[in-house]
Amino acid sequence: MIHTRQNQSTLTKAQKRRFTNAVLALKKKGQYDEFVRMHIDFYVGDGDGALRVAHMTPSFFPWHRKFLLEFERALQKVDSGVTVPYWDWTVDRTPAASLWSEDFLGGNGRRSDHQVTTGPFARRQGHWTITEAVTDGDFLMRDFGRPQAPVDLPSKDELAWAMKEPTYDAEPWNSLAPHGFRNRFEGWPTRRGDGTWFNHNRVHRWVSGHMLGAGSVNDPVFWLHHAFVDLCWSRWRQRYPKAAPYLPVQKPALGDAQHDRVLVAGDTMPPWNTPIRDMLDHTSLYRYEDRP
Repeated sequence: MIHTRQNQSTLTKAQKRRFTNAVLALKKKGQYDEFVRMHIDFYVGDGDGALRVAHMTPSFFPWHRKFLLEFERALQKVDSGVTVPYWDWTVDRTPAASLWSEDFLGGNGRRSDHQVTTGPFARRQGHWTITEAVTDGDFLMRDFGRPQAPVDLPSKDELAWAMKEPTYDAEPWNSLAPHGFRNRFEGWPTRRGDGTWFNHNRVHRWVSGHMLGAGSVNDPVFWLHHAFVDLCWSRWRQRYPKAAPYLPVQKPALGDAQHDRVLVAGDTMPPWNTPIRDMLDHTSLYRYEDRP
């Protein structure tokens, strides 16, 4: 059955409660932390000299689509009526936005140690202990806007800058690709040493705390963020129906720095052995309540 992912701003109190309860149930069973570990395991950077499938690579979109879908299916085994909502961070741009309410994801971390003290994922509730990628404590941390080095959430214009790129990805197929929708959206600086971050990456930096780095799945907002990432990819596909849906098509040649380091269109994605082509369209699996 095809299900619908909603904008988080349209959720009822009951829908919010069902979603958070299902997430907490996965955490209690230990399944949630398996997703955290998977993301950590597949967070491979440009300089690591290994195959990249989740970040800094063309398969950023299809890999996260599969990752999100597997999480959603796990939630639905707890409560079949639950789907992952999306957070449009070009609209809901402040700490006062509905997703940060006490009855949903909770708010910002406190000034002293960035510990989240409100909502169902606060340590004081006793249900959300960080066990993977532990930093200063075993509690969830956020630091909205990073006051020590201020950053804003991406604007509609910044998102539009990525969406108007008609080519899916470009050489060198990593975080330095000067063109292509994937890298403009994933948001890496295109020059080494440049402190500017865009779109997807900027959101991680704005939330900060556990949303920084490979352990970002520790914060449940990760899923709402990536549901919007997935929706934007879907919108891009609709905007450019004649564009190649995935690049590269051919494997970089022997001797190329990206040889055996990126997946090509005919490859399968670990750890699921899922063909990339199976994740290029989601309409047979789910749809979005889309209000661009």
